[in-house]
Amino acid sequence: MFEGTTFGKTVDILHRSMDVAVLRRQVIADNIANADVPNFKRSVVNFEAALKKALESETQRPALEMTTTDPRHIPSFRPVDYRSVEPRRVLDYLSTAKNNGNNVDAEEELMASVENQLMYSLMTQAANFEFAQVNSVLK
Repeated sequence: MFEGTTFGKTVDILHRSMDVAVLRRQVIADNIANADVPNFKRSVVNFEAALKKALESETQRPALEMTTTDPRHIPSFRPVDYRSVEPRRVLDYLSTAKNNGNNVDAEEELMASVENQLMYSLMTQAANFEFAQVNSVLK
Protein backbone atom coordinates (compact mmCIF):
# COMPACT_ATOMS: atom_id res chain seq x y z
CA MET A 1 0.00 0.00 0.00
CA PHE A 2 2.78 2.44 0.90
CA GLU A 3 5.42 0.99 -1.42
CA GLY A 4 7.17 3.63 -3.48
CA THR A 5 6.40 6.41 -0.98
CA THR A 6 8.79 8.11 1.40
CA PHE A 7 6.65 6.89 4.29
CA GLY A 8 6.96 3.28 3.14
CA LYS A 9 10.70 3.63 2.58
CA THR A 10 11.23 5.28 5.97
CA VAL A 11 9.23 2.62 7.82
CA ASP A 12 11.04 -0.15 5.93
CA ILE A 13 14.47 1.30 6.80
CA LEU A 14 13.42 1.70 10.44
CA HIS A 15 12.16 -1.89 10.48
CA ARG A 16 15.41 -3.21 9.01
CA SER A 17 17.49 -1.11 11.42
CA MET A 18 15.50 -2.40 14.39
CA ASP A 19 16.09 -5.99 13.23
CA VAL A 20 19.82 -5.24 13.02
CA ALA A 21 19.73 -3.78 16.54
CA VAL A 22 18.23 -7.06 17.81
CA LEU A 23 20.96 -9.02 16.03
CA ARG A 24 23.60 -6.65 17.43
CA ARG A 25 22.20 -7.21 20.95
CA GLN A 26 22.60 -10.97 20.49
CA VAL A 27 26.18 -10.55 19.24
CA ILE A 28 27.09 -8.29 22.17
CA ALA A 29 25.54 -10.76 24.62
CA ASP A 30 27.56 -13.56 23.01
CA ASN A 31 30.72 -11.47 23.33
CA ILE A 32 30.06 -10.76 27.02
CA ALA A 33 29.22 -14.41 27.74
CA ASN A 34 32.54 -15.49 26.26
CA ALA A 35 34.68 -12.77 27.84
CA ASP A 36 36.81 -15.31 29.74
CA VAL A 37 37.05 -18.04 27.09
CA PRO A 38 40.64 -18.45 25.86
CA ASN A 39 41.23 -17.43 22.23
CA PHE A 40 37.65 -16.19 21.76
CA LYS A 41 37.42 -13.34 19.25
CA ARG A 42 34.68 -10.75 19.57
CA SER A 43 32.23 -10.08 16.76
CA VAL A 44 30.64 -6.88 15.54
CA VAL A 45 27.70 -6.24 13.21
CA ASN A 46 28.23 -3.96 10.21
CA PHE A 47 25.12 -2.55 8.56
CA GLU A 48 24.77 1.22 8.72
CA ALA A 49 27.72 2.06 6.45
CA ALA A 50 26.50 -0.33 3.74
CA LEU A 51 22.96 1.07 4.03
CA LYS A 52 24.26 4.63 3.72
CA LYS A 53 26.28 3.70 0.64
CA ALA A 54 23.23 2.05 -0.95
CA LEU A 55 21.00 5.06 -0.22
CA GLU A 56 23.60 7.43 -1.66
CA SER A 57 23.97 5.30 -4.80
CA GLU A 58 20.27 5.77 -5.55
CA THR A 59 20.62 9.55 -5.83
CA GLN A 60 24.23 10.25 -6.80
CA ARG A 61 25.72 9.35 -10.14
CA PRO A 62 29.49 9.23 -10.67
CA ALA A 63 31.16 12.18 -12.37
CA LEU A 64 32.29 9.94 -15.24
CA GLU A 65 29.96 7.18 -16.33
CA MET A 66 30.83 4.92 -19.24
CA THR A 67 28.21 4.30 -21.90
CA THR A 68 27.16 0.74 -22.66
CA THR A 69 26.27 0.08 -26.27
CA ASP A 70 25.48 -3.59 -25.90
CA PRO A 71 23.34 -5.34 -23.27
CA ARG A 72 26.26 -7.69 -22.59
CA HIS A 73 28.52 -4.81 -21.52
CA ILE A 74 29.15 -4.39 -17.82
CA PRO A 75 27.97 -0.96 -16.69
CA SER A 76 30.39 1.21 -14.74
CA PHE A 77 27.68 2.21 -12.26
CA ARG A 78 24.76 0.30 -10.82
CA PRO A 79 22.63 1.81 -8.08
CA VAL A 80 22.32 -0.52 -5.09
CA ASP A 81 18.83 -1.22 -3.82
CA TYR A 82 18.75 -0.54 -0.08
CA ARG A 83 16.54 -3.60 0.40
CA SER A 84 19.41 -5.84 -0.74
CA VAL A 85 21.70 -4.66 2.08
CA GLU A 86 22.12 -7.31 4.75
CA PRO A 87 23.87 -7.03 8.14
CA ARG A 88 27.29 -8.66 8.31
CA ARG A 89 28.71 -10.28 11.42
CA VAL A 90 32.47 -9.72 11.41
CA LEU A 91 35.07 -11.30 13.70
CA ASP A 92 37.79 -9.04 15.09
CA TYR A 93 40.95 -11.10 14.59
CA LEU A 94 43.37 -8.18 14.73
CA SER A 95 43.23 -7.16 18.36
CA THR A 96 44.10 -9.00 21.55
CA ALA A 97 43.10 -7.57 24.91
CA LYS A 98 44.20 -10.37 27.24
CA ASN A 99 47.10 -12.79 27.59
CA ASN A 100 44.87 -15.77 26.80
CA GLY A 101 44.16 -14.50 23.26
CA ASN A 102 40.69 -13.25 24.08
CA ASN A 103 39.92 -9.74 22.81
CA VAL A 104 36.62 -9.03 24.61
CA ASP A 105 36.65 -5.95 26.84
CA ALA A 106 33.58 -6.18 29.10
CA GLU A 107 33.36 -2.41 29.61
CA GLU A 108 33.47 -1.77 25.88
CA GLU A 109 30.80 -4.39 25.26
CA LEU A 110 28.55 -2.92 27.96
CA MET A 111 28.93 0.54 26.42
CA ALA A 112 28.08 -0.91 23.01
CA SER A 113 25.04 -2.55 24.57
CA VAL A 114 23.84 0.75 26.05
CA GLU A 115 24.42 2.55 22.75
CA ASN A 116 22.53 -0.17 20.88
CA GLN A 117 19.61 0.04 23.31
CA LEU A 118 19.45 3.83 22.92
CA MET A 119 19.49 3.49 19.13
CA TYR A 120 16.67 0.94 19.30
CA SER A 121 14.62 3.27 21.50
CA LEU A 122 15.26 6.13 19.09
CA MET A 123 14.13 4.01 16.13
CA THR A 124 10.92 2.96 17.91
CA GLN A 125 10.17 6.62 18.67
CA ALA A 126 10.78 7.51 15.02
CA ALA A 127 8.46 4.72 13.86
CA ASN A 128 5.80 5.86 16.34
CA PHE A 129 6.15 9.41 15.01
CA GLU A 130 5.71 8.25 11.40
CA PHE A 131 2.54 6.32 12.25
CA ALA A 132 1.23 9.18 14.39
CA GLN A 133 1.54 11.47 11.38
CA VAL A 134 -0.45 9.06 9.24
CA ASN A 135 -3.01 8.72 12.03
CA SER A 136 -3.41 12.51 12.26
CA VAL A 137 -3.90 12.75 8.49
CA LEU A 138 -6.55 10.06 8.56
CA LYS A 139 -8.51 11.80 11.33
